[in-house]
Amino acid sequence: MNYSHAWLTYRKNIEYSDKNYFNKIYVLGNGTIITTAVRELCRAARELFDILPSVKNESQAKSRNDGINPGKGIHLLWKEDGSEAEAYRIKEKDGMIQIIAGDQQGLLYGCFDLIRRVQRGMKLKDISVYENPDIPLRMLNHWDNMDGSIERGYSGESFFFKNGKVLINDRTSAYARLAASVGINGVVINNVNVKDDAVKLFTEEYAAPLRRIGTIFSQYGIKLYLSLDFAAPIDLGELDTADPEAKEVRVWWEKRMAQIFDSIPELAGFLVKADSEGRPGPYTYGRTHAQGANMLAKAVKPYGGLIIWRCFVYDCMQDWRDRKTDRARSAYDNFMPLDGQFEENVILQIKNGPMDFQVREPVSSLFGSLRKTNQILEVQIAQEYTGQQRHVCYLIPEFKEILDFHTGCSEGNDMVSDIISGRTFNQKNCGIAAVANTGSDYNWTGHDLAAANWYGFGRLSFSSALTSEEIAREWCECTFGTNREVTDAISRILMISWPAYEKYTSPLGIGWMVNPQSHYGPDVDGYEYDRWGTYHRADHQGLGVERGSSGTGYVQTYLEPNASIYESIEKCPEELLLFFHYIPYTHKLKSGKTLIQHIYDTHFDGAEDVEEMISLWKGLEGKIPQKEYERVKARLEHQEIHSKEWRDQINSYFYRKSFIADEKGRNIY
Repeated sequence: MNYSHAWLTYRKNIEYSDKNYFNKIYVLGNGTIITTAVRELCRAARELFDILPSVKNESQAKSRNDGINPGKGIHLLWKEDGSEAEAYRIKEKDGMIQIIAGDQQGLLYGCFDLIRRVQRGMKLKDISVYENPDIPLRMLNHWDNMDGSIERGYSGESFFFKNGKVLINDRTSAYARLAASVGINGVVINNVNVKDDAVKLFTEEYAAPLRRIGTIFSQYGIKLYLSLDFAAPIDLGELDTADPEAKEVRVWWEKRMAQIFDSIPELAGFLVKADSEGRPGPYTYGRTHAQGANMLAKAVKPYGGLIIWRCFVYDCMQDWRDRKTDRARSAYDNFMPLDGQFEENVILQIKNGPMDFQVREPVSSLFGSLRKTNQILEVQIAQEYTGQQRHVCYLIPEFKEILDFHTGCSEGNDMVSDIISGRTFNQKNCGIAAVANTGSDYNWTGHDLAAANWYGFGRLSFSSALTSEEIAREWCECTFGTNREVTDAISRILMISWPAYEKYTSPLGIGWMVNPQSHYGPDVDGYEYDRWGTYHRADHQGLGVERGSSGTGYVQTYLEPNASIYESIEKCPEELLLFFHYIPYTHKLKSGKTLIQHIYDTHFDGAEDVEEMISLWKGLEGKIPQKEYERVKARLEHQEIHSKEWRDQINSYFYRKSFIADEKGRNIY
């Protein structure tokens, strides 16, 4: 086996008091996913307790208890009416545990929930649990290329592709199993930047292996999606235009979609990136994004397909001298005028912030403003700008803040979580997607602790009421066992990691102080004079981008009260102050510190936080497997060195800009 079982590592626990429930499994109902659920229960029983359960199918049973045989054990009941899709209930009474679900997927999720509780040593007697997923679509977007590389991949090579071929092996099923165990129900397997052989992925050439992946995914309740090349009619050499309003283009796509959905019945739809970073799109032909998306949506509609259309669209040619053009406005300016013009099976996928996965950004102003369009929130667990899985950076606290953000779109149900759940505007096709952080490394995520982001994203997507610390402790106990000292230490490392990374990198929402090519490591002016619109505008008096009414006006794209809050320097949340305003170095923050002193202090504090992480980890030697211990220790030692490099470069840069000394007299170069 060339991969770990991650949080599905089942440690022997023969003394577990409630293990006898696993002696017998009764099943009412048949289906592929039910078979998977039973297999997972049997595997857990075998690996945890050395129990080989007897399995009895009760499909024909009729009794007073809704057709369930009242024998002791675990009873699986699937209500075939499909009510409460993906929801499940677990309850125990008189030695019988019932897992009752609205469909097969719910039954699988209920089984994984039960197993998770057993892994954590929780008692099952008198258990009563009801779970209904908060967000309908819970997706992972892989940026895997067909040559085996992964764009912004930090965990090895792709396990979906290599040398132009689709890979299918034991790892495919292991991946689906891990994803399903935390409630993921959709996966895009290829890069949104579709190029080379990937242009042909939706043709007959690749239909057979993709059908096999679709079948494997479907056993775990996961839908298969592909990223699509908008200019495929041209790139495949069959047409000389990709104009979405041209009849020949519409007919071409209709024929292609009929073929691919016939060849891959499990295919659920396509993710499209258009008119961005050099990608072709409807603007090439003077058309709108609604026209482009709707053309594809009509072609996939007969097969129940979805078109997920990314809102990451902006002008790549901004002049750094131009202080009115603002990349932050791009998604809003491109898509807000089109609200209500998209087909029902189109979903706009909106990045969490208006820029690009920085360690701190405001929530995109499209959330709450769009009222007639299906929406997916896009986040990134790949840590492109947050340490690239070489630094610990547990992102679930950030995602919680985004989901809990009040957009002001209504008096109730106005949070981002309300919008992407469908509650706010009564929408069915909505959800959340994360740019994936997995690869071919043995531990899946390069840094062992980065797996907490994969696990946490799934759990938060399913149960958004969970706290960041609850998720961290769950993951720790499932991954490393139930030793309280281990759980306390690792949870502490995770919970301080995002604030620490923010402290020693970019202050107060400014972002972008990284090397332009690798996006890794400090380079304060790396993006300052380029075309990408990623500026900090630092001079000898202060720094920050003025986005208020006297600047780019981006503040006014927000609904009230957020527009007024962000417009005011006094009211603006300080963690976003430099994103929205140019601020003098001598400006006093609420803490009483000047801006420049805050920059110095936080960068020293962040590096000290990493020292605390290392100390906590070293205290676990001998309490967790040695290989895992050594891998994480090596990454933390790198993080310690790198955090000090960040600290010293950022502090020295602003000292040399401002000529204001550190009040505490520390060494600034």
